[in-house]
Amino acid sequence: MPIYAYKCTQCGHTQDMMQKMSDAPLTVCPQCGQASFSKQLSAAGFQLKGKGYYATDFKNPPAAPSEPAAPVCGTGACPACVQ
Repeated sequence: MPIYAYKCTQCGHTQDMMQKMSDAPLTVCPQCGQASFSKQLSAAGFQLKGKGYYATDFKNPPAAPSEPAAPVCGTGACPACVQ
């Protein structure tokens, strides 16, 4: 269930409420009893990165090396070691 931030315009009381999305918004302040309790805007609980995906999903694969390294064994037994 989402958490909504509410604030009373009469007394300034603020409160976070956990409600279903289908629940009606609260209008009566629990502090002063006035019908001036309203929802406030708040930041989202997730963050998008890159090209519109979650920060942990669909990352680009690491780039392949452009030129493979020549094998060198160091023992003199292979053609790469012959000088």
